[in-house]
Amino acid sequence: MSQHSSIVGRTWSRWMAVPLWLQILIGMSLGIMVGLSLGEQAAVLKPIGTLFVNTIKMLIVPLVFCSLIVGVTSMQDTAKMGRIGFKSFAFYLGTTSIAISLGLAVGHIMKPGEGLGMHANVEEVAAEAAPSVMETLINIVPTNPIAALASGQILQVIVFAVMLGVALVLIGERGRPAVQVFESLAEAMYKLTDIVMKFAPYGVFGLMAWVAGAYGVDMLLPLIKIIIAVYIGCLLHIVGFYSIVLSVFAKLNPVQFFKGISNALAVAYTTSSSAGTLPASMKCASESLGVNKKISSFVLPLGTTINMDGTALYQGVTALFVAQAFGIDLTWVDYVTIILTATLASIGTAGVPGAGLVMLTLVLTTVGLPLEGVAIIAGIDRVLDMARTVVNVSGDLVATTVIAKSEDELDIVHYNADMEQSAAMAEQAQANEDKAVS
Repeated sequence: MSQHSSIVGRTWSRWMAVPLWLQILIGMSLGIMVGLSLGEQAAVLKPIGTLFVNTIKMLIVPLVFCSLIVGVTSMQDTAKMGRIGFKSFAFYLGTTSIAISLGLAVGHIMKPGEGLGMHANVEEVAAEAAPSVMETLINIVPTNPIAALASGQILQVIVFAVMLGVALVLIGERGRPAVQVFESLAEAMYKLTDIVMKFAPYGVFGLMAWVAGAYGVDMLLPLIKIIIAVYIGCLLHIVGFYSIVLSVFAKLNPVQFFKGISNALAVAYTTSSSAGTLPASMKCASESLGVNKKISSFVLPLGTTINMDGTALYQGVTALFVAQAFGIDLTWVDYVTIILTATLASIGTAGVPGAGLVMLTLVLTTVGLPLEGVAIIAGIDRVLDMARTVVNVSGDLVATTVIAKSEDELDIVHYNADMEQSAAMAEQAQANEDKAVS
């Protein structure tokens, strides 16, 4: 008996040592195999997935509310940093809205979920999710913030959180105790999110078994189409949109820029972590692009917190996939709502474990789409995460370069130098700085 327990214990320890993304991928694969084997009988496993989806839904309102307040209050308004902070904030939110619009366009053109024919009881929700534009704009400001929090009115929660965060910044030290409370609550929600995401492999297994049992092999092709659609969208955003921003607004050579940030992009793709790529991004900004460290040390960490271009683009493609898979027609008001939700939510969701899936759940909830689609996306999330992290990091470095140019804090000669010259110039600048300090 003890030997049996020892074997089980060692097996469990090995399983827990497997990276979460790989556990989810294994859960998805096993779910598909079990579902195809059991057929419609696999529906008995659906409650496991439903329980997981319910725990994610439980996180949405408190996580977004606390994270947004912490994100807004982290920007302290002081002279030049205030101006740079405003530029960064506007740049990141603007590019995020464009990214999700591009994602929606790619999803609309490629139609990754069309013909899957999944079913959910969402007719009533979808029907209620199409108010007029004027009603949508009026209703984003809550008449009762507590009621908005209790009923999960996400756009109202986002607007109230942003306004409360701004007010806490404006009252200075008197708002510090409240900010500390929200910082503590945000940390608790991050930890709770981490705990919930540990159950993702089992939830994904249950839902994928049900989906595979109900719809058979017809569900496999859309997974490939989603990956292709997201990667195409990311490539267009990086090579197309960012190149236009650099050449038109900053009068800089985009080719030189992408050469300079190649090391950071390699780290971003392999680690799938914007925060983990930050040291490499800082190094590229100063040594390869010639950005003054005073700018990069502020704009890059801020981008790691609020810039979600890649994740927003992913939301656009996957939201349309879910709508197409369940045969739900979205109105143009729904499209606007998705853009607003993903853009505003980007302020506080970066850096959260499982941020992509939590944010997707948030977007789907806002426009009344069924959350069963989250399980399908979760299985391939790691592959998608690699691409969207590259976009996020690229956006951080584009913003840093453009803002440095606008503040006359970009060494143009350094920027236009080749890689060897840039490294030599960076070493010389560091030597001069060390000499000045000593």
